[in-house]
Amino acid sequence: MASPTVINLSGSIPVSCFAWNGDRTQICVSFSTPEVYIYQKQGSSWDKIHSLLEHDQRVLSIDWEPQSNLLATCGEDRNAYVWKLESDGKWKPGLVVLRINRAATCVRWSPSGEKFAVGSGARIVSICYFQEEHNWWVAKNIKSGIRSTVTCLDWHPNSTLLAVGSSDFHVRLFSAAIKGVDKRPEDTSWAESSQLRTFGSLLHTWKSEVDGWVHDVAFSPAGEVLAWVSHSSCVCFVHSSDTSKILSVHEHSLPYRCCMFANENLLIAAGHSCAPNLYKCAGGEWKFEKSLDSGAKALSMLIYTVNQNFCRLYRVSLGWNSKLFAHDGLRKNI
Repeated sequence: MASPTVINLSGSIPVSCFAWNGDRTQICVSFSTPEVYIYQKQGSSWDKIHSLLEHDQRVLSIDWEPQSNLLATCGEDRNAYVWKLESDGKWKPGLVVLRINRAATCVRWSPSGEKFAVGSGARIVSICYFQEEHNWWVAKNIKSGIRSTVTCLDWHPNSTLLAVGSSDFHVRLFSAAIKGVDKRPEDTSWAESSQLRTFGSLLHTWKSEVDGWVHDVAFSPAGEVLAWVSHSSCVCFVHSSDTSKILSVHEHSLPYRCCMFANENLLIAAGHSCAPNLYKCAGGEWKFEKSLDSGAKALSMLIYTVNQNFCRLYRVSLGWNSKLFAHDGLRKNI
């Protein structure tokens, strides 16, 4: 396995969100502040070439549309902006009319590049598209069934279906087709065209057997499999051929924060354990395949040992008998 490339942009300042451009020669980053910066690869280094200053509060999500080269950002100031690179070499922001009263938490462009989705703490998903006659971005809101903050989004390859994860432990699948923007929806393995033609239709709802707010959700490249990771330290899969069956793979590790498909049968997940892990589908069953970081096992054992020592000291300080709590599982709760 090739060694990873380390890009040190900010020293010890945490990166809250980032996005690549289409050819991976530029990266857009926010460091838990209202500012957004664009870096470009120059030889072996990365140089800051643009500063995007429009948000009033912390930026929470960035997405870069590869076909049109449009940037979408959203943040705690309840706003979203679409940035366009003008002929003079400067990025110009365009305000998106969201009409929300809570933070905008996540943003994702559709594969078609004609629209994007914004999740928020207002329990709303805004599907945003450009109106030529008014020269601005407007939104149609999906509200049905969402009971808590929207934490993650992902589009089906047809740009009509939208998967939504939230902090109420649920993943929901909505129809997000907009008349005049999208082509007439066709039947899919997830829903019939008659269901897809109604904007905001709640098509499916899933909840894993172990509660945990959903951190990320992802469709497979062909759109036949939906996966998500949650704070319960498990990875869940649903196949379009049987939407009532959830396959949960539980891991003795810290929770994952993100996931993505490499192909229809391989998923990569990474999170608080500081190492990406590979999951593979064989015979219709998803299983853990291997860690993609050679140092992952040592790091996992280090975290486990530190946690064990802390728990032991805590129990002794309370006068508990440590033998009452002895067991072999990695997951140990006080």
